[in-house]
Amino acid sequence: MFNAEMIVFIVYLIFMLGIGVYFFLRSKGGGDKGYFLGGRNMGPWVSALSAGASDMSAWVLMGLPASIYAAGLGQAWIAIGLGIGYTLSWLIEAPRLRRYSIAAKDSITIPQYLTNRFLSANRGLQVICAVIFLVAYTIYAASSIKACGTLFNTVMGLDATVSMYLAAVIIIGYTFLGGFSAVCWTDFFQGLLMLGALLIAPIFAMGLIGAGQGLATPGTLPENYWNLFTNWKDVLSGLGWGLGYFGMPHIIIRFMSLRSDKDLKKSAKIGITWTALILIFSVAAGIIGHLFLGHIDDSSVVFITMVRKIFPALISGLLLSAILAAAMSTADSQLLASASAFSVDVYKPIIRRNKAGKKEMLWAGRFVVLIIAVVAVLIAANPNSGTIMGLVENAWGVFGAAFGPAIMLSLFWRRFNFAGAVAGIVTGAAVDILWLVFLKGLGIYEIIPGFIISLIAAVVVTLITPAPSKEVTEVFDRVASGEEFGEQ
Repeated sequence: MFNAEMIVFIVYLIFMLGIGVYFFLRSKGGGDKGYFLGGRNMGPWVSALSAGASDMSAWVLMGLPASIYAAGLGQAWIAIGLGIGYTLSWLIEAPRLRRYSIAAKDSITIPQYLTNRFLSANRGLQVICAVIFLVAYTIYAASSIKACGTLFNTVMGLDATVSMYLAAVIIIGYTFLGGFSAVCWTDFFQGLLMLGALLIAPIFAMGLIGAGQGLATPGTLPENYWNLFTNWKDVLSGLGWGLGYFGMPHIIIRFMSLRSDKDLKKSAKIGITWTALILIFSVAAGIIGHLFLGHIDDSSVVFITMVRKIFPALISGLLLSAILAAAMSTADSQLLASASAFSVDVYKPIIRRNKAGKKEMLWAGRFVVLIIAVVAVLIAANPNSGTIMGLVENAWGVFGAAFGPAIMLSLFWRRFNFAGAVAGIVTGAAVDILWLVFLKGLGIYEIIPGFIISLIAAVVVTLITPAPSKEVTEVFDRVASGEEFGEQ
C-alpha cells in the first residue's frame, strides 16, 4: 500500500508542477496583470472551481469532519455559515466588484482597488492592506503546509517536517513560475478531485454500514450527538464564519478575473453548487465516518482512515490526494495574493516610485512568494504553532473583520470615503486580534465583534469627514447604472 499510494502522490505532484511550467512558457511578456490576474481572461468553470478550491483548504477534509466526528451535528453550523456567506458573496458582491475594479483604473489587487475607488494619491491604505496580507497569509499558508505534513506522516510514515518542505517546494514551483493562471488551473483540477473524494468515500462507507459493517454503537456516540442546536454560541460563531467571504482577498480576486458579467453569472451557479456539495459531504464524512469506524483515537484522521479501510491502495492514494489538493489550492492562492499586494501596492509605487518595469515587477512578486513560503514552513514545523483548524480560524477572522465591511461599503455606499475605509480596515484587524488574545474565552468567534465594530468605525468616520469628490461619485454612478458594462 505504501508504494502504490506514494506513486499516486508523486504523479499528482508532478502534474501540478507541470501546469506551472506550461503557463511559465506560455506567458512570456504577459506583464503584472497577466501574472497576478490572468489578464482578466478566466472562464466560468475555472474561476468558480478555483474560488472554491482556494477557499476550502485541508480543514474541509480533516478539520471539519474531525469536529463532526468528535462532537456531532452541533459543529455543522460552521458549514451552514460558510454556505450562506459564499452564496451571498457571489450574488451580491461579485458583479459589482468585477465592474468597479475595472472602472477604478483597472485595479488588479484589492488594496489597489480600495485606493483607486477614491481616486486617492495617498498610498497609506495600500501599505496597511499589504502588511495585513503578508502577516495573515503567512499564517494561513502555514496551516495548508502543516496539513500536507500531517497527511504524509499519517499515510506514509514520513517525517512531518520533511513532508512540509516537500509540499512547499511543489507549491512554490508552480506559483513561482505560472502565476495566477497556473494557480487557477491547478485549483480547477484540485477542486474536481476534492469533490470526487468527498462524494465517493462517504457513499461507499454508507453502503458498507447498510451491509452491517458499521462499528459504531449507541455507547460510542457522545451525548446529544444528533442535536444541531447545542448552544447559542456555537450557532452564532458558526454563522459568523460566513462574514469572512466578503473580505477574503484570495477568493474575491477571482470575481475580478472573469471575462464578462455573463461568465460571472454562470460561474456563480457552478461555484455555489460546488461549495454546497463540498460542505454537505464534509459534514457527512464526519458522521458516516463515526458510524463506520466506531472509536478512533485521533479524530483528525477520520477521512484518511475511512478511505484506507474501504479502497485498495491505488484508489485510496488518488482519493487521499484530495487532501493535498485542498491544502495546495489554498496555499498557492495565498502566496500569490501576498506577492501581488507587495509588488503592486508597495514595491512599485513606494519602493521603486513607479520606475519598475514589467519584468522587474514579476520577479519582485516571485521573490515574495519564496520568502512567505519559507516563513510559513517554519511556522508549520513549530510544534507550538497550533492546529490546522486553529491557524485557519485566526487568519480567516482577521481578513473578514478588516476588509469585509470596507469592501462592501465601497461597492454600495456612494458617500463612503477614503478615511472611512482606512478606519474600518485598521479597526477591524485590531479588534479581531485583541478579542482573540484577551476575550477568546467568552466563546464567541472574534470575526463577529471585529466585523461589527469595523463597520461602525467605517460609517462614523465617513460621516464626520468630508464627502468624496464629484469625480469619485461619478465613477460610482457609472458602475451602479451598469450602462458601460452592458447592464441596465
